[in-house]
Amino acid sequence: MPPGIRARDTQVGERTLRSIRARWGSLTTLKPFTPWQRIEIFLISSLGGLLLQLIGATLRYRVEGWENFGQFKENKKPVIHSFWHNQIFCATHFWRFRNIVVMTSRHFDGEVIARMIEKLGFIPARGSSSKGGVKALLELKRKVQTGLDVALTADGPRGPVYRVKPGPVWLSRKTGAPIVPFHIQPRWFWSLHSWDKFRVPKPFSPVLVKFGQALIVPSEAEEESWLLHYQEEMDRIKRYCEAYWRKS
Repeated sequence: MPPGIRARDTQVGERTLRSIRARWGSLTTLKPFTPWQRIEIFLISSLGGLLLQLIGATLRYRVEGWENFGQFKENKKPVIHSFWHNQIFCATHFWRFRNIVVMTSRHFDGEVIARMIEKLGFIPARGSSSKGGVKALLELKRKVQTGLDVALTADGPRGPVYRVKPGPVWLSRKTGAPIVPFHIQPRWFWSLHSWDKFRVPKPFSPVLVKFGQALIVPSEAEEESWLLHYQEEMDRIKRYCEAYWRKS
């Protein structure tokens, strides 16, 4: 297991969370949901967070390509994490308490996710591909420039599934930070009836975490050509992970 990716006790997690909030604050801005929606958000995020920690504690990670990420962290450089939307469950557990700023949507489901990840040491930045996206990307840009890692789902908050969005390419071009793609694939999982077939790993499932090649987008680069490179690398590691468990 790579250094720093291991089970953390509650006391350490709470200290980390307090430190994050004291230094960086919360980027969450609660939109005017109805009282019933607020109750639903509280219940779903609380139960979802408990489920994530209970199942996450049983998962067995196998990591490949860690050096594609580690080379930048050894030099204390911020990175742009990139993964597919349906892998949020596993990715949240794997990267917990690492001060990562995460872009979440302004919709109901985005608010649920924001509440869950804050308790696990992430910093939510609010926005979506359709409304508030520019503001959120500018916030992510500022956070990268202060030295923080950020994370975006490659296919955005609304899809289409497995089709990359331009946000990470824009962010890399503006900051010089590398996009580090990764695919996180449990061997056994449940798929929900959502646009992305959201995956919940089954308890005690082995999970493959495959890092792809980092992409550093030059400031003068054409966005379209780099979007193609980005899509190709995300597709490549996805195919690799799917084939990995079929061969086992």
